[in-house]
Amino acid sequence: MAVIYSNTVQSVGPEASSFLAEKMLVTFGDQAPEGLRDFCYSLPPATCTGTIKVGDTVLINGEAFPITAIGEVAQRNLDSLGHVTIVFDGAPEPRLDGALHVTASGDLPNLQAGSTIAIESA
Repeated sequence: MAVIYSNTVQSVGPEASSFLAEKMLVTFGDQAPEGLRDFCYSLPPATCTGTIKVGDTVLINGEAFPITAIGEVAQRNLDSLGHVTIVFDGAPEPRLDGALHVTASGDLPNLQAGSTIAIESA
């Protein structure tokens, strides 16, 4: 298994964890719209070295979350804007064009500045 994306959270908006109640977390690069910054985990620029596919794994601080569905623009947004919504519902079909749906078997991750996010190919 190869890591095709790797990044480190730079900062956490004061309301970012509020989306966890909805089983979601939202990342964005420096160009996040003003109204969203408080709700995002900020990432520096980084791009994928391969194509994200169902069956790949999102690793958050080393904890594995298998990808079950991928929105139509999720990888493009992640690569160009640092923006992706990770939805911890295990859905087989994406409900948002910019989302990665993953399976979570336990507690949702608690991200902080310095937390790592990676995607590992299957």
